[in-house]
Amino acid sequence: MALRQDIPLSLWRDEPVAWSASAGPVPYPEALERMEDSVAAIAAGRAREQVWLLEHPPIYTAGTSAKPEDLVDATRFPVFETGRGGQYTYHGPGQRIAYVMLNLARRGGDVRAFVAGLEQWLIATLAEFGIAGERREDRVGIWVRHGGGEDKIAALGIRVRRGISFHGVSLNVRPDLSHFSGIVPCGVSDHGVTSMAALGVNAAMADVDAALQKHFAGIFAPVIQLS
Repeated sequence: MALRQDIPLSLWRDEPVAWSASAGPVPYPEALERMEDSVAAIAAGRAREQVWLLEHPPIYTAGTSAKPEDLVDATRFPVFETGRGGQYTYHGPGQRIAYVMLNLARRGGDVRAFVAGLEQWLIATLAEFGIAGERREDRVGIWVRHGGGEDKIAALGIRVRRGISFHGVSLNVRPDLSHFSGIVPCGVSDHGVTSMAALGVNAAMADVDAALQKHFAGIFAPVIQLS
């Protein structure tokens, strides 16, 4: 189970969350439309809370704090502006994205606690594969000590509307790390980006998904697997 000593117990609910995964890359506009519809349905009480696992084709996304100078190559991949927090990030094949749509109003309403829960979720998942992920007070995301420095292995970016969270986290399983060179990832230029594969862990995506599900259930709620 995920470690919960730093996470308020108010984040936990025993009502199951709907859990699904898409097999192939999902275009970003299609994913955004589905998230918007799901958030509206959850807020209206017409749908369960949801976690959706997927991959995107290679894209760059700009959060609400993105700086124009951090887009190094605007022609390399499509660039999408998004309402999530954060700066520029890359998404692409080999990266597991989890869009997390939870009713935070029913989980204490503490966005900082929610972010801490997402961080612990990623840290516990990485630990399943022998990777020591760490938080940093001055930098968003999950970091690993590597090659005498620190590299980012997972990113977080969320938005909350009507008390419902959306967007979420991305974990670098085995993406093409050269694709990050078209941006300054999350505005951090003095640290690198890494992946599980680059650290020597060649895990199948299905195994990563299983670990994500296990540790989500240890922090937020049990899940119902959807097709």
